[in-house]
Amino acid sequence: MPHFTTSDGLSLHYTDEGEGLPLLCLAGLTRDGRDFDYVAPHLEGVRLIRMDYRGRGQSDWGDPETYTIPVEGRDALELLDHLGIARAALLGTSRGGLIAMVLASTAKERLSGVALNDIGPDIAPEGLKVIEGYLGRNPPWATLAEAARKRAAGMPAFADVPESRWREEAEKFYRETPDGLEITYDPRLREAVLGGGAQPVPDLWPLFDALQGLPLCVIRGANSDLLSPETFAQMLMRRPDAIAAEVPGRGHVPFLDEPVAVDALHRWLALLR
Repeated sequence: MPHFTTSDGLSLHYTDEGEGLPLLCLAGLTRDGRDFDYVAPHLEGVRLIRMDYRGRGQSDWGDPETYTIPVEGRDALELLDHLGIARAALLGTSRGGLIAMVLASTAKERLSGVALNDIGPDIAPEGLKVIEGYLGRNPPWATLAEAARKRAAGMPAFADVPESRWREEAEKFYRETPDGLEITYDPRLREAVLGGGAQPVPDLWPLFDALQGLPLCVIRGANSDLLSPETFAQMLMRRPDAIAAEVPGRGHVPFLDEPVAVDALHRWLALLR
């Protein structure tokens, strides 16, 4: 499996498949490059690159103080350097979209376009509370099969998702042990994200505005509790040229293989070629 070494000495896992436009995919907070397994077959004519953040997936665990968006953005640029890629498009899901906005404000010359999956510069507090509830903690279920059943029955924001999809999700991000399921990422991510206590929420709109001039795609789950309809609308007011899609029957986050999401990504990629 391919790895590269960061400037502070961690070995990070990545995949690099296909030929064409370089497209770097950045996953959600607790997740890894497998986030994009569902959409990958729909992305033809691209060089699909996926990175596991430090502390996640098959990458090394490090000092939790480095589990930050600026450091993860630096890691992304170092991966592009490792691969000899001067500019790439970014597809960022949740945390990955925040990283993309930071990179637009600090290294815009390295980006050819950005797609944001269910994330914006205002993050709804109800969605944050959900994340705080599970971050860095093992789930209550004993087996992967139980996790799939519970997710299928207990995710009202997601309509018509078969139990088999939730089983795939469970297999990616939990492992079975005699004591029940365990998360597959560094649990110290919780202290990295929440350890500072209550802090003023920074104004992220300047980061979003830094995307000006880059082809932009914005995808929202119609039932999302993290990207509100109001923030989504404001994003499109600021960027009326953006390709936008709301995915029905999806919360945070769409899987990206839904027809509406695939169509939006295809139209965005067409602008980059």
